[in-house]
Amino acid sequence: MSFRAAWSLTLRKGGLGIRGIHTPGSTAHGKEKMPPYTNYHAQRSYPMPDEPFCMELNAEQRALKEKEKGSWTQLSHAEKVALYRLQFHETFAEMNRRSNEWKTVMGCVFFFCGFTGLLIWWQRVYVFPKKPITLTDEWKAQQLQRTLDMKGNPVQGLASRWDYERKEWKK
Repeated sequence: MSFRAAWSLTLRKGGLGIRGIHTPGSTAHGKEKMPPYTNYHAQRSYPMPDEPFCMELNAEQRALKEKEKGSWTQLSHAEKVALYRLQFHETFAEMNRRSNEWKTVMGCVFFFCGFTGLLIWWQRVYVFPKKPITLTDEWKAQQLQRTLDMKGNPVQGLASRWDYERKEWKK
């Protein structure tokens, strides 16, 4: 679609349409964000979020913000910490602390390994057929004796390692 066709379509509608023009700071429909939902996102690789952590301030927090505009030497340590908590959700030490998520992951891994083991056991007992007769020890012994009786591969094979006079393996 050419630029002229798009522009005439826009003018015919009597405006810029549903999309409209908005700035990066505003939302698409011009409404402000809902109070509990913000664009706050802080992590170690991006420590300075675009918005403060607390957007709605109560009277005590507003008074503290006004006091912040003055000299910081007059602020107590607790007030400085409270101001920090208004701006940021966690400190770097809190972001870097170890979590106990590995316990959950390992628990799930062990649970699924155990469940898989039970499933395999159940299949061996109830689903898979019995072993074929050719896999029994008696059959394997008879097959070995037959090969030795036929003197199969007497130069380098089994028959070369069997002592036919003593009826035992050569040492």
